[in-house]
Amino acid sequence: MKIVLVDDDEDDRMFFADALQEIEISTELAEFHNGQELLDYLSEPDVEHPQLIFLDLNMPVMDGFQCLRQIRKNPELKDLVVAIYSTSSSERDIEETFVNGANIYINKPNRFEELKKTIGQVVKRNWQYRENAMDKANFLFRI
Repeated sequence: MKIVLVDDDEDDRMFFADALQEIEISTELAEFHNGQELLDYLSEPDVEHPQLIFLDLNMPVMDGFQCLRQIRKNPELKDLVVAIYSTSSSERDIEETFVNGANIYINKPNRFEELKKTIGQVVKRNWQYRENAMDKANFLFRI
């Protein structure tokens, strides 16, 4: 499974990569520092799109809000699965990402075991058969 993490915090990227390695699913992780790097990568010819993007909100150059809007506006990218992955628990941030088409909102866990469990459940979810109608009750992911 091809997974992308977009996060400007190096420690958070290492923490995420370590947790992902311990999940019992074969994955390939690509990491980017901001939304613009991700969009540049996705626009390259012959790039295989990821099955799942974990997108932080607060980043330099292009933040997660801007990146999400660009993904959803692009006909070639609009169906990608985007999991917001942020320290923010602001209702405003949750609402804005829901309205702009994110598939799920995850608050970054502080403990490694919690992170591993969260990532595992999100990665193992069968996104291929997700319902087209967004359900806000299931949008905010909690462990």
